[in-house]
Amino acid sequence: MTGKAPLPADAGAGEGQHTDMAAGEQEQEFAVVTTRDGWDSKLEYVLAQVGFSVGLGNVWRFPYLCHQNGGGAFMLLYILLMLLVGVPLFFLELAAGQSIRQGSIGVWKQISPKLAGIGFSSCVVCFFVALYYNVIISWSLFYLGNSFQNPLPWEKCPQTLNGTMVKECELSSPTTYFWFREALDITNSINQIGEFNPIITGCLLAAWAIVFLAMFKGIKSSGKVMYFSSVFPYIVLLCFLIRGLLLDGASEGIIYMLYPKLEIWGSVKVWRQAATQVFFALGLGFGSVIAYSSYNPRKNNCHRDALMVSSINFLTSVLASLVVFAVLGFRAKNIALHCVRENLQLVSGLSLVTSDNPHLFNNSDVTLEEYTEWYHSQGAQLPFNLSNCSLETEMNKGVDGTGLAFIAFTEAMTQFPAAPFWSAMFFLMLLNLGLSTMFGTMEGMLTPLADHFTAIAKHKRLFTVFSCVVGFGIGLLFTQRCGNYFVTMFDDYSATLPLIIVVVFENFSVAWIYGADRFLKDIEKMLQWHPPLIYKYLWKYVCPLAMIGLLGASLLNMFFETPSYSAWDRDTASKVTLAYPGWALALLTSLIIIATLPVPICYIHHTLLGNLRRSHGQRGGANHSLENGNYTWCSTEDPDVAAQDSTSLSPVAEENYRLLNQEDEEESSSV
Repeated sequence: MTGKAPLPADAGAGEGQHTDMAAGEQEQEFAVVTTRDGWDSKLEYVLAQVGFSVGLGNVWRFPYLCHQNGGGAFMLLYILLMLLVGVPLFFLELAAGQSIRQGSIGVWKQISPKLAGIGFSSCVVCFFVALYYNVIISWSLFYLGNSFQNPLPWEKCPQTLNGTMVKECELSSPTTYFWFREALDITNSINQIGEFNPIITGCLLAAWAIVFLAMFKGIKSSGKVMYFSSVFPYIVLLCFLIRGLLLDGASEGIIYMLYPKLEIWGSVKVWRQAATQVFFALGLGFGSVIAYSSYNPRKNNCHRDALMVSSINFLTSVLASLVVFAVLGFRAKNIALHCVRENLQLVSGLSLVTSDNPHLFNNSDVTLEEYTEWYHSQGAQLPFNLSNCSLETEMNKGVDGTGLAFIAFTEAMTQFPAAPFWSAMFFLMLLNLGLSTMFGTMEGMLTPLADHFTAIAKHKRLFTVFSCVVGFGIGLLFTQRCGNYFVTMFDDYSATLPLIIVVVFENFSVAWIYGADRFLKDIEKMLQWHPPLIYKYLWKYVCPLAMIGLLGASLLNMFFETPSYSAWDRDTASKVTLAYPGWALALLTSLIIIATLPVPICYIHHTLLGNLRRSHGQRGGANHSLENGNYTWCSTEDPDVAAQDSTSLSPVAEENYRLLNQEDEEESSSV
């Protein structure tokens, strides 16, 4: 009768008569021990995880999705998916990284060498995301630099040499003009390539320099930066919330956000968007969660961390949404009241209209309710059409993504007292949100590669420099005048599908290949308490079905809707939707293929290698040493402390409890 092999920490528990022999074998097995950096404090680790998961998407994507998809109803759906899918998968990644003490490549290779491609795919996606994410940070730097002016440069439209207003700005708005013309100097389509934006190029160089300076010592340096970059955004959000609640129209905006429209639950699109937001909000599949948790001590309560970070992430999204909708409500009410004043001025000369309600036309402080009542009673009698100047209509004009931050929010801030101060605070907040996520993204790439390749591990700082230089070089693609269109392409296609595929394989590997029961037992021995049994069923059934459903919905959406992008037409000063040209379709297809290709390549490679070894009668088990290309046992001890006590091997053996490699399990089971 065969059974599963015991874990290393338990290998000799029932064999006291062989203690000396086991100790000798253990000493030989751990002759080569690689020390691993660890977090200086639990707070540092929590800030790093929160900083990575709480990013720019919490500030502009989550509020936009609430705005477009039923407000409070979308929040309820988001909470449901967070509890059923997000938290279990987040806990899975935390536990796997903390247990095996490796980056994403090492974690999945320990379960089976055939699955190492999952980790390599995560690294590729991290690199793709880092390329365009740092461009968004460079935009924040540009706006931050321009915030130290009074009045703000996007407050009024510029004038031509003959004193007239620039047509493009007159047809749109000052903030829209500044974004598309002054910041991006954008072209009319993605086909107009080759001309660079020198200012944004300089900002991108500065952004990569900041990333390098914060990461050149690994978590020892980036962890310290997190004390500011992770905490500062919350201070700014709270300040904006207090200021926003005092604005006229804030209550209407927040009511609009919270009012639930439950009919949206019947839309497949809304479910797909909510699941995707949960997926990206927690940073699943990037490998960054695994990398950060791999630096934790063995007995760290990663289950509590999963619940805590997920809760902070959601509450941050709610806080950001309150701020955004309070400010958007203020903006919408100002636009509506401006519309009222213009309409009343337009009809003020018509005696037929003004004689019925002279108070309305002689009062400069007409409310929206008074105007709406008059409009519905007499608007149809007018010889020309007037708009109803509805606040809800203005709120329905949703602005997504970058437009929310760089157009709508900046427009609202121009009406604040001390507008330059609030603008500087806002873009400094965006800068810190972006950088903390950027650090995690880079760590998700650097840590697994350093764990896997000894040459990189020995020269990790040099590799960090190399990665930043290459990232800046390729990032020049996004600093062209058409670069914003490439940012949209990478954001839509380079990460979404590959990451969903990665997480599907992660979930399947742990729940079915390694075994959910066995994984829970490993966690129990690591944490010294048994996690709730419900995780077994969530990992085995609910999460795989949800992720496969999300993957299928995303694929169908891609195939049935022609990939397109939103372009800016300079002549009409408006957005137009254009289909990607053939070469762009080939590029976005290549991004998806390149990101997912490591999974089948590694599977085929290790399958053929295993067949070759068996044909030569070689033992197929994994020998955990660097000499044969696999892994050494790693410690989370500080290198300086480890150097002082290098002869103490038993604590390292106890500390380095890990998941058993599947091939080891098969060999021990066959004995």
